[in-house]
Amino acid sequence: MVTAMILADTHIEESPHHMPRKFKKGYFVQGQFVAEGSELDLELKRELKGGDEPSRTDLKRESDELQKLGESLLSLRADLFEKAALPDKLTEAVQEAKRITNFEGKRRQMQFIGKLMRKLEPADVQGIRDALQEQVQGSAQETMNLHLAEQWRDRLIADDDAFAIWFNSFPETDTQQLRALIRQARKDAPPADKAAVSQGLAPRQGRAYREIFQLVRDHLTTHPEPESDNDAPYTD
Repeated sequence: MVTAMILADTHIEESPHHMPRKFKKGYFVQGQFVAEGSELDLELKRELKGGDEPSRTDLKRESDELQKLGESLLSLRADLFEKAALPDKLTEAVQEAKRITNFEGKRRQMQFIGKLMRKLEPADVQGIRDALQEQVQGSAQETMNLHLAEQWRDRLIADDDAFAIWFNSFPETDTQQLRALIRQARKDAPPADKAAVSQGLAPRQGRAYREIFQLVRDHLTTHPEPESDNDAPYTD
């Protein structure tokens, strides 16, 4: 941005009637006039000096990021919040923000949280980022396990061969309980309702159907399924 700099002693600003109105000292950079003393002028001079001092734009960007990071603390899970080991003052400010229901009161409290965030050490800020990232990853894993449990439930009920595949992956399963649930789910299966299907309505399922899902989900959560293309549940 600092290349192609052309110095200009003055720059004439014209009024709507094309009459000279004001003279400014400055220069042109890539066709853009930069007035001396302006924020852009100061930033360009810092770039020319090659200093490490952050510009106002950089400081504003960092401040906004820390403000948003502080707001995210309100939705951070309790265990992860504790794990982040935040300073007492920030912890109390976040707890107070959760209690405030008045819009203006909450807005002022969030500004206070942003102020506290800007005083944190870099290690504390990184700890907050790590906790938020862990929460996002955990939510994604939980969603994946739910879909996987649904697939396994449907496969176990529909395909006799699926039981052996499941047991091969999860040998700690109570086989007698699972076989009994599968038999009951097949008995409870409602007859096909073409009208409901055409309307996109799911048929009402029995208790065994739901218990199979719960059993499968518990195993997937506590003992992640081994990665194997042959053992993965399929979808039609």
